[in-house]
Amino acid sequence: MALRISRTQRTQLLEWAEVARPEECCGLLFGRGGSISEICLTPNVAENPRSHFEIDPAALIAAHRRAREGDIELLGHFHSHPNGLGRPSSTDLANACADGRCWIIIADGDVSAWIPDGTGDEVVRFQQVSLVVEG
Repeated sequence: MALRISRTQRTQLLEWAEVARPEECCGLLFGRGGSISEICLTPNVAENPRSHFEIDPAALIAAHRRAREGDIELLGHFHSHPNGLGRPSSTDLANACADGRCWIIIADGDVSAWIPDGTGDEVVRFQQVSLVVEG
C-alpha cells in the first residue's frame, strides 16, 4: 500500500509541527483511494499536549459526518512527535485501533505513514507504508 500526498501538503505538515513545538500538533486526512486531497489541522485537546495528542472530538465527529455525506473519505490522521522519533510510540500503539486508517507522524523534519495492524481495538504493531510525495 502507498499513500500519496502533495509536496505542498507535506510542507504544510512540517510547518504546523514546527509552529506547535514543543506541543504535538494533530489533524485529519481526507481523500480517496489512498490519495490525500485535504489536510485539516485540529485542536490538540490532550491533557498533556507536549507528549500526547487527542483530536478534538467535535472535529472528529464532523469529519465522520462529512465522509458519510460526501464524496470524500476520512483516510486517517496526523500528529507530530516534537521530541520523539518518526515512528509510532508505545502510547500510539496503546491508543490505536485497526480500522484501516493511516497515521502520519511528523518528526525531526520528516513525514512518515503507518497503518495499525491487528483486529478491532487490539493493535499489535504498526506497519510503515510508502508515502509518495507528488508535485
